[in-house]
Amino acid sequence: MGLAANIRRDLKFASGLRRLLKRIKPIALDGDVLVCDDFEEAVDQFADNVAVEDEHRSLTYRDLDAMANRYGHWARSRNLRRSDVIGLVMTNRVEYLAAWLGFSKVGIATALINTNLSGEALAHCLNIAGVATVVADEETWRRCEEARPFVTRTMALWVLGLKESDEVSERRGLDNAVRSGSSVRLARSLRSGITNRDTALFIFTSGTTGMPKAARIHHARARTYMRAFAGATASTRKDRIFNVLPLYHSTGGLVGVGPALLNGGRLILRRKFSASSFWRDVNATEATLFVYIGELCRYLVNSPAQDGERGHRLRLAFGNGLRPDVWPEFQSRFAIPEILEFYGSTEGNVSLFNFDGKPGSIGRVPRLLRSQINIRLVRFDVDTEEPVRLANGLCQETSVGEIGEAIGVISDNIRHDFTGYADKAASEKKILTDVFQRGDRWFRTGDLMRQDSEGYFYFIDRIGDTYRWKGENVSTAEVEQRLVNAPGVKEVIAYGVPVPGAEGKAGMVTLVVDGRFSAKEFAAFADEQLPFYARPVFVRLAKTLETTGTFKYRKIDLVTEGFDPSKVDGPLYVRGGKAGYQKLSPEGFLAIQNGSTRL
Repeated sequence: MGLAANIRRDLKFASGLRRLLKRIKPIALDGDVLVCDDFEEAVDQFADNVAVEDEHRSLTYRDLDAMANRYGHWARSRNLRRSDVIGLVMTNRVEYLAAWLGFSKVGIATALINTNLSGEALAHCLNIAGVATVVADEETWRRCEEARPFVTRTMALWVLGLKESDEVSERRGLDNAVRSGSSVRLARSLRSGITNRDTALFIFTSGTTGMPKAARIHHARARTYMRAFAGATASTRKDRIFNVLPLYHSTGGLVGVGPALLNGGRLILRRKFSASSFWRDVNATEATLFVYIGELCRYLVNSPAQDGERGHRLRLAFGNGLRPDVWPEFQSRFAIPEILEFYGSTEGNVSLFNFDGKPGSIGRVPRLLRSQINIRLVRFDVDTEEPVRLANGLCQETSVGEIGEAIGVISDNIRHDFTGYADKAASEKKILTDVFQRGDRWFRTGDLMRQDSEGYFYFIDRIGDTYRWKGENVSTAEVEQRLVNAPGVKEVIAYGVPVPGAEGKAGMVTLVVDGRFSAKEFAAFADEQLPFYARPVFVRLAKTLETTGTFKYRKIDLVTEGFDPSKVDGPLYVRGGKAGYQKLSPEGFLAIQNGSTRL
């Protein structure tokens, strides 16, 4: 790269970083300006602009604020207090944003629950967040009822769109209750004493311990997500942000919301992603930005050509997880002028931005700005899954091109703060001490990366047993816990295996069974117990499972052998067919490998 190109690249990076830092600079951990105050400031400035639209309605900033106020007044009328947490189990719709913004106006935290969960997994999320009141809609309330027997508190369920015939004492319709409430803005005195250190949201993230973990999102973190991307994207009141990601995720619910609602733009929500209607919707809504996860981009690239996939008004796509092999085709085929890839986790304090759009990189830290960006890579032992310790007990940074674990220093600073999980023990496991000096504390991302000589970072893999499939984190421990109770199953090991042309890793299980294996019964049980993205794509049967001296399964060998029939000794199945799973032949394996059969 020539001198002039280097200068242009560095200026573009510096410009993006400057916009971002300018927006988050006013956030003070002990300050009393909260996430709802940021929203109200935008309402006062852009009252008549359309703020948000879904498939059924659109609301101006004034209308959205009025709806949020009604939710806040409703919570007050139910005698809910600051110490309470409301569970929000709702599909993407304008009421979703109004609800949690309204609850924040009266100092009540909201737990954003994955709508794919049911039964014990859903109850677990409600339990660890301390939820006793749940707000749902006509599509999700039955899942909540399935979870009720496992909820440790008496659960009050309020439902949008509930039929009168479905009302009972513990399950009530919410429409009239909210509609009859006051739309007058709630007094700031109702949240007097609350600071940015207090919890605004709980967002759930899968870990290696089994069930989802509740990341505590205080007001400072929620504001940082929203304000950072309001600056990084350079969005304006004229922009229309297309968002098909679930609002219970930080990418869809905060990253994809801030550029619209803090800058006077229009947020366009869709209930879920549809590859077949994506470009039609983008053109019909005249969207100028859209927020992605890598899986979404891969789906679009693998879809047949559609009208409008190049004749749109999009100027920027922003998100995370866009794979290096998908990026060039995605950008060129769909004529996306700019891509803003970022790296970050819901609960972590490490973030990166690829402002200059180098394909495949998750972000860049120029040498001169190293002190401004909170990330270091430390040497890592793959066998122990721990950072390498020197003779003096401290860690060592990686050299250029060397793979290491990404960590971020923890301090009482808005960019270095780590709020952790509702479970304190889970929080402590993410903290690394005595790293570069005695007594220092660093957040472990659990991600392996490398950095090149120009400062660009590249994601390599996740540490441990969590993998991504269909845009969702899958905990192998949770899959194992659920499927070990399947008919005829004695032992189960779950893991992810790479599949050519697919984002993330496909789920695979190795089973030790008692007697005959019924593919149909196993598929039905998996469908009942697990959300769609966590159901195994491949099933392998084994007579015994090898363990280490400490009785841990030799999972690494199974991952290495994958779903290759030539390496697997025993029956091998792939998802599909009338029985739910069908035998995987060498010809079927080759069809998956060369892309003629897609999962």
